[in-house]
Amino acid sequence: MKLIFIHGAPASGKLTVARALLRAVPGRLFDNHAPIDLARTVFEFAAPGFWQLVDVVWTSALDLGAQHGVPLIATTYCYAEPEDRERFEHVEAILQRHGGEVLPVFLYCSEEEAARRVANADRTERRKIDSVASLNSFRARWNIVPVPRRNCLSLDTGAMPPDAAAQKIIRHFALP
Repeated sequence: MKLIFIHGAPASGKLTVARALLRAVPGRLFDNHAPIDLARTVFEFAAPGFWQLVDVVWTSALDLGAQHGVPLIATTYCYAEPEDRERFEHVEAILQRHGGEVLPVFLYCSEEEAARRVANADRTERRKIDSVASLNSFRARWNIVPVPRRNCLSLDTGAMPPDAAAQKIIRHFALP
């Protein structure tokens, strides 16, 4: 299995680019909010046990996808260094155990562009960060950077439309 690991700060275009990518190549979408939404059915956000459930769901889904031969999954993630490195390495190990690989893509845009995007109504509907103040607080707290891998592709989504970003991902990783 190929796991397209699309990561970046909130409002960097992760889900939008993932959807554009999957319009161009066959695969499955595993949005990082899917396990968060599931955990919210059991726990209050960030209550004890919440993030543990998110992690179990996220890694189990990827493990089972790889184990059962799902050819390609695009996942979205807000990767923070160093907090998420162990989790990322765990996912790499899962994929490698099943003969798969992680293909990292880091998305970024200017603060002005992120501030414009964060106000989109769909962000509120999906219970994502939806205010500039919350976005700034998130950015101040977390070190959102590309995963430390040589093959990580970095794309400025403020400088290109989602379909162009998807085409760059396809070319970079030689996707079918």
